[in-house]
Amino acid sequence: WRHWSSLGINANQASFSDNWTGGGVNSISVGALISHKSDYSRNNTNFVTELNMQYGKQKNKDQLPRKNNDRIFWDNKLSLKVSKYWSLYTSLTFESQFDLGFTYGSDGRITDTISNFMAPGYLTESLGIEYKPDNTFSLRIGTGTARQTFILDERLVPRNGATRFGVESDKNFRNDLAFQLTANLDRNITPTLNLKSRYNMFANYEELGDPAHRLDATLTATVTRLINVSLTGILLYDSRLDEEIQTSQTLALGLLFKLPR
Repeated sequence: WRHWSSLGINANQASFSDNWTGGGVNSISVGALISHKSDYSRNNTNFVTELNMQYGKQKNKDQLPRKNNDRIFWDNKLSLKVSKYWSLYTSLTFESQFDLGFTYGSDGRITDTISNFMAPGYLTESLGIEYKPDNTFSLRIGTGTARQTFILDERLVPRNGATRFGVESDKNFRNDLAFQLTANLDRNITPTLNLKSRYNMFANYEELGDPAHRLDATLTATVTRLINVSLTGILLYDSRLDEEIQTSQTLALGLLFKLPR
């Protein structure tokens, strides 16, 4: 067994005097992340479990606090090597969020609830082959993939013929059979600069012409043993969520404690 864990905290704050003429608004944001990875290898068998949890909030003056990060991601993979670079694998992945998500009006007040824990929640089972030329890169080709979408908050169950997260009206569950590609990269570009990314393509066999794509990438520069600067970007396209491409970008300075060091 080999284990890696990390705990990170980042914060940003800005304040202005009442007579500040350059414009600006007092604000503070705080975020936290916890990640853990365990890797077991014996002969040609390998098992990897990876947990990533992120949560952050931002508070602007005269506005309600808003989330700027919220994700639960837990991936488990068992593989059997059949050649130098290729393996058969099976995996189980869980994705959701911790807290309620809202939309806001022009006055900063909450206008609607749009998400919650397990609303949506995703459980994905995949079976296929994996290409892994080294310890920094892997590509999974999941020819037999199933994904269940859950909406367990009754307030968010779609009504009156509408759909939400791909789930049909008056239902809180959907099952998909699909083809899936998952690429993982975790590579040190320099001794103090690391790039970690994950790309996932999910193509329902009934809708192969409209697959969902998600790319997560984080570039982390180590300043000292505890202080780091990170640039995180997310690119998401899923027509069940929105017809347009969604993007997210975060630049943060914070503390990151790793085990082993």
